[in-house]
Amino acid sequence: MWQRIKTAIVLIAIVGFALFASTLPIFVLPLLAAGVLIAAHEWTKLMPKWREPAQFIVVVLIVTMASIFVPMTWAIWWALSLVIWVMATGWVLQYPAKEKWYGKRLVYMGGVILTAAITAMYGLWQMSPWWLMYVFLLVWCADSGAYFVGRKFGKRKLAPNVSPNKSIEGLVGGVATAGVVAWLVGDYLQLSGTALAWFLLLSAITVMASVLGDLFESMLKRRAGIKDSGTILPGHGGVLDRIDSLLSATPVFALGFLILLEMGVFTEVWIKLHLANLSQIL
Repeated sequence: MWQRIKTAIVLIAIVGFALFASTLPIFVLPLLAAGVLIAAHEWTKLMPKWREPAQFIVVVLIVTMASIFVPMTWAIWWALSLVIWVMATGWVLQYPAKEKWYGKRLVYMGGVILTAAITAMYGLWQMSPWWLMYVFLLVWCADSGAYFVGRKFGKRKLAPNVSPNKSIEGLVGGVATAGVVAWLVGDYLQLSGTALAWFLLLSAITVMASVLGDLFESMLKRRAGIKDSGTILPGHGGVLDRIDSLLSATPVFALGFLILLEMGVFTEVWIKLHLANLSQIL
């Protein structure tokens, strides 16, 4: 447990520094590049045996980092990943009765999922590091709430064939915990009425997506017959084990936020102003 805590502290320090040390992407880009490189390597362990895993890793790295510099492609990647996550819902619910998803298609799915998540992280950071931190906080609080509520009150299994320890009660606790966080942030941003309702709904959908990302990676590991995606993070396993929830949550939130901006629910300039005030306070 102590090793797990120490690793978490180091990770938080590294991520926090990269996000807020400079308004230029001189720290964020290397961090994202390292993340996608390791995650792509770990993804090859989850796929059926493939002769050229290095080719997959290099292609995903090049496509992802190139896409970061072409913002017009971001929404496309996010939408494509959303299609995959919608399909993944059925795969998780039907596992292990149906496993047609397990095969060469994981090559393309992995590429889309990783590219969508990394471009979403960069896009949110570019708008404001606080938006990316908000998604991180939302997912972390949901995970913590689900863990403690599940341990205390968990009886009904959420997906017993994929992750036996997760319960419906834990899911409710996680959503409720994240809901409190979303409400507090919405109140700070002075959202009200329709704007607040949309913001809370998007946050709730993001949390549900994060749970799906966690379950999907658990299903992949169970099908591949491995416990952890890697060993690079002492006490935590691999990078995919730490960001599985974020792989689904970040593109869902980024796409939803973009849609709300286009709808005029709230303006980007107005939100940036409030986030700038928050950074001055802290």
